[in-house]
Amino acid sequence: MNPSVASLLKRYPVLEDIAPALEQAVELLIGCAAHGGKILTAGNGGSAADADHITGELLKGFMKKRPLPPELKQAFADTAMAGAEELAHSLQMGIPAVNLGNAQALVSAFGNDVNPQAAFAQHLWALARPGDVFIGISTGGNAENIRLALIAARAAKVKSILLTGNKNGVCVNYADTVIAAPADQTYRIQELHLPIYHMLCMAVEEALYGE
Repeated sequence: MNPSVASLLKRYPVLEDIAPALEQAVELLIGCAAHGGKILTAGNGGSAADADHITGELLKGFMKKRPLPPELKQAFADTAMAGAEELAHSLQMGIPAVNLGNAQALVSAFGNDVNPQAAFAQHLWALARPGDVFIGISTGGNAENIRLALIAARAAKVKSILLTGNKNGVCVNYADTVIAAPADQTYRIQELHLPIYHMLCMAVEEALYGE
Protein backbone atom coordinates (compact mmCIF):
# COMPACT_ATOMS: atom_id res chain seq x y z
CA MET A 1 0.00 0.00 0.00
CA ASN A 2 1.21 3.50 -0.81
CA PRO A 3 2.53 5.10 2.42
CA SER A 4 0.36 8.19 1.94
CA VAL A 5 -2.76 6.04 1.63
CA ALA A 6 -1.75 4.03 4.70
CA SER A 7 -1.24 7.22 6.70
CA LEU A 8 -4.65 8.55 5.66
CA LEU A 9 -6.42 5.32 6.65
CA LYS A 10 -4.70 5.38 10.03
CA ARG A 11 -6.05 8.87 10.65
CA TYR A 12 -9.44 8.23 9.00
CA PRO A 13 -10.34 4.53 9.45
CA VAL A 14 -13.81 5.32 8.10
CA LEU A 15 -12.18 5.37 4.64
CA GLU A 16 -10.84 1.80 4.79
CA ASP A 17 -13.57 0.42 2.50
CA ILE A 18 -12.50 2.75 -0.33
CA ALA A 19 -8.77 1.95 0.00
CA PRO A 20 -8.63 0.24 -3.44
CA ALA A 21 -10.04 3.37 -5.13
CA LEU A 22 -7.57 5.57 -3.23
CA GLU A 23 -4.67 3.37 -4.35
CA GLN A 24 -5.85 3.45 -7.96
CA ALA A 25 -6.19 7.24 -7.91
CA VAL A 26 -2.67 7.60 -6.48
CA GLU A 27 -1.27 5.39 -9.25
CA LEU A 28 -3.07 7.38 -11.95
CA LEU A 29 -1.87 10.73 -10.63
CA ILE A 30 1.73 9.64 -10.07
CA GLY A 31 1.87 8.13 -13.55
CA CYS A 32 0.48 11.33 -15.03
CA ALA A 33 2.84 13.69 -13.20
CA ALA A 34 5.91 11.49 -13.67
CA HIS A 35 5.43 11.58 -17.44
CA GLY A 36 4.84 15.32 -17.69
CA GLY A 37 1.06 15.21 -17.85
CA LYS A 38 -1.43 17.74 -16.48
CA ILE A 39 -3.94 17.28 -13.68
CA LEU A 40 -7.25 18.98 -14.47
CA THR A 41 -9.90 19.66 -11.83
CA ALA A 42 -13.49 20.90 -11.73
CA GLY A 43 -16.37 21.23 -9.31
CA ASN A 44 -19.33 23.42 -8.36
CA GLY A 45 -19.87 25.57 -5.29
CA GLY A 46 -17.82 24.25 -2.38
CA SER A 47 -16.41 21.64 -4.73
CA ALA A 48 -15.17 24.45 -7.00
CA ALA A 49 -13.18 25.72 -4.04
CA ASP A 50 -11.87 22.19 -3.48
CA ALA A 51 -10.87 21.97 -7.16
CA ASP A 52 -8.90 25.18 -6.72
CA HIS A 53 -7.38 23.92 -3.46
CA ILE A 54 -6.06 20.82 -5.25
CA THR A 55 -4.35 22.83 -7.98
CA GLY A 56 -2.88 25.16 -5.39
CA GLU A 57 -1.19 22.27 -3.58
CA LEU A 58 0.19 20.89 -6.85
CA LEU A 59 1.52 24.06 -8.47
CA LYS A 60 3.94 24.86 -5.63
CA GLY A 61 5.54 23.11 -2.69
CA PHE A 62 3.01 21.42 -0.42
CA MET A 63 4.73 19.30 2.24
CA LYS A 64 8.14 19.80 0.64
CA LYS A 65 10.07 22.87 -0.49
CA ARG A 66 10.69 21.53 -4.03
CA PRO A 67 13.70 23.76 -4.80
CA LEU A 68 14.84 24.08 -8.39
CA PRO A 69 17.66 21.66 -9.23
CA PRO A 70 21.09 23.13 -9.99
CA GLU A 71 20.72 22.93 -13.77
CA LEU A 72 17.53 25.00 -13.69
CA LYS A 73 19.04 27.53 -11.31
CA GLN A 74 21.89 27.81 -13.79
CA ALA A 75 19.41 28.55 -16.57
CA PHE A 76 18.30 31.61 -14.62
CA ALA A 77 21.91 32.63 -14.01
CA ASP A 78 22.59 32.28 -17.74
CA THR A 79 20.03 34.97 -18.53
CA ALA A 80 22.44 37.49 -16.96
CA MET A 81 19.40 39.51 -15.89
CA ALA A 82 19.29 41.48 -12.65
CA GLY A 83 17.58 39.45 -9.94
CA ALA A 84 17.49 36.23 -11.95
CA GLU A 85 19.57 34.16 -9.55
CA GLU A 86 17.58 35.40 -6.56
CA LEU A 87 14.36 34.52 -8.37
CA ALA A 88 15.63 30.99 -9.04
CA HIS A 89 16.15 30.53 -5.31
CA SER A 90 12.58 31.70 -4.63
CA LEU A 91 10.83 29.50 -7.18
CA GLN A 92 9.64 25.95 -6.52
CA MET A 93 9.04 23.01 -8.81
CA GLY A 94 5.39 22.72 -9.79
CA ILE A 95 3.19 19.88 -10.95
CA PRO A 96 1.12 21.13 -13.93
CA ALA A 97 -2.50 21.55 -12.83
CA VAL A 98 -5.51 23.55 -14.05
CA ASN A 99 -8.85 24.25 -12.39
CA LEU A 100 -11.26 24.25 -15.32
CA GLY A 101 -13.66 26.57 -13.51
CA ASN A 102 -11.20 29.44 -13.22
CA ALA A 103 -11.42 30.62 -16.85
CA GLN A 104 -14.30 33.06 -16.37
CA ALA A 105 -14.14 34.50 -19.88
CA LEU A 106 -14.38 31.03 -21.39
CA VAL A 107 -17.00 29.73 -18.96
CA SER A 108 -19.27 32.75 -19.35
CA ALA A 109 -18.85 33.10 -23.12
CA PHE A 110 -19.35 29.40 -23.83
CA GLY A 111 -22.25 29.29 -21.43
CA ASN A 112 -23.91 32.28 -23.09
CA ASP A 113 -23.17 31.30 -26.70
CA VAL A 114 -23.37 27.52 -26.66
CA ASN A 115 -24.19 25.46 -23.54
CA PRO A 116 -23.41 26.41 -19.92
CA GLN A 117 -23.43 22.78 -18.83
CA ALA A 118 -20.66 21.95 -21.32
CA ALA A 119 -18.24 24.72 -20.32
CA PHE A 120 -15.99 22.39 -18.28
CA ALA A 121 -16.05 19.88 -21.12
CA GLN A 122 -14.99 22.57 -23.61
CA HIS A 123 -12.11 23.74 -21.42
CA LEU A 124 -10.96 20.16 -20.88
CA TRP A 125 -11.24 19.36 -24.58
CA ALA A 126 -9.09 22.37 -25.48
CA LEU A 127 -6.33 21.55 -22.97
CA ALA A 128 -6.30 17.81 -22.37
CA ARG A 129 -3.88 15.40 -23.99
CA PRO A 130 -3.52 11.63 -23.57
CA GLY A 131 -1.74 10.95 -20.30
CA ASP A 132 -3.45 13.77 -18.42
CA VAL A 133 -5.86 13.06 -15.54
CA PHE A 134 -9.16 14.78 -14.78
CA ILE A 135 -10.47 15.03 -11.21
CA GLY A 136 -14.19 15.83 -11.19
CA ILE A 137 -15.85 16.65 -7.88
CA SER A 138 -19.59 16.17 -7.33
CA THR A 139 -20.79 15.42 -3.81
CA GLY A 140 -24.13 14.10 -5.04
CA GLY A 141 -22.67 12.58 -8.18
CA ASN A 142 -25.28 14.11 -10.47
CA ALA A 143 -23.66 17.38 -11.60
CA GLU A 144 -24.36 17.54 -15.32
CA ASN A 145 -21.33 19.70 -16.13
CA ILE A 146 -19.09 17.15 -14.41
CA ARG A 147 -20.78 14.29 -16.27
CA LEU A 148 -20.16 16.00 -19.61
CA ALA A 149 -16.55 16.73 -18.67
CA LEU A 150 -16.10 13.04 -17.85
CA ILE A 151 -17.41 12.17 -21.32
CA ALA A 152 -14.97 14.63 -22.91
CA ALA A 153 -12.14 13.13 -20.86
CA ARG A 154 -12.93 9.64 -22.13
CA ALA A 155 -13.03 10.89 -25.73
CA ALA A 156 -9.70 12.68 -25.20
CA LYS A 157 -8.13 9.48 -23.81
CA VAL A 158 -7.70 11.16 -20.43
CA LYS A 159 -8.14 9.09 -17.29
CA SER A 160 -10.66 10.41 -14.78
CA ILE A 161 -11.20 10.36 -11.03
CA LEU A 162 -14.58 11.21 -9.49
CA LEU A 163 -14.68 12.52 -5.93
CA THR A 164 -18.23 11.99 -4.67
CA GLY A 165 -20.27 10.65 -1.74
CA ASN A 166 -22.26 7.47 -1.26
CA LYS A 167 -25.38 8.69 -3.08
CA ASN A 168 -24.46 6.64 -6.17
CA GLY A 169 -25.18 9.47 -8.60
CA VAL A 170 -25.06 9.08 -12.37
CA CYS A 171 -21.47 10.34 -12.67
CA VAL A 172 -20.12 7.13 -11.13
CA ASN A 173 -20.85 5.42 -14.45
CA TYR A 174 -18.55 7.78 -16.36
CA ALA A 175 -15.34 7.90 -14.32
CA ASP A 176 -12.39 5.50 -14.45
CA THR A 177 -11.91 5.67 -10.67
CA VAL A 178 -14.64 6.57 -8.19
CA ILE A 179 -13.70 7.76 -4.71
CA ALA A 180 -17.00 7.73 -2.84
CA ALA A 181 -16.63 9.27 0.61
CA PRO A 182 -18.79 7.24 3.04
CA ALA A 183 -21.27 10.00 3.83
CA ASP A 184 -24.54 11.23 2.35
CA GLN A 185 -24.80 14.84 3.50
CA THR A 186 -22.97 17.38 1.39
CA TYR A 187 -20.98 18.99 4.20
CA ARG A 188 -19.91 15.62 5.59
CA ILE A 189 -18.83 14.45 2.16
CA GLN A 190 -16.77 17.62 1.76
CA GLU A 191 -15.23 17.13 5.20
CA LEU A 192 -13.88 13.79 3.97
CA HIS A 193 -12.91 15.05 0.53
CA LEU A 194 -10.34 17.44 2.01
CA PRO A 195 -8.12 14.83 3.69
CA ILE A 196 -8.55 12.58 0.66
CA TYR A 197 -7.27 15.12 -1.85
CA HIS A 198 -4.59 16.31 0.52
CA MET A 199 -3.37 12.72 0.56
CA LEU A 200 -3.47 12.53 -3.25
CA CYS A 201 -1.38 15.70 -3.56
CA MET A 202 1.00 14.46 -0.88
CA ALA A 203 1.49 11.11 -2.63
CA VAL A 204 2.28 12.73 -5.98
CA GLU A 205 4.68 15.19 -4.39
CA GLU A 206 6.48 12.42 -2.50
CA ALA A 207 6.80 10.32 -5.66
CA LEU A 208 8.33 13.19 -7.64
CA TYR A 209 10.26 15.11 -5.02
CA GLY A 210 10.81 12.73 -2.11
CA GLU A 211 14.34 11.87 -1.06
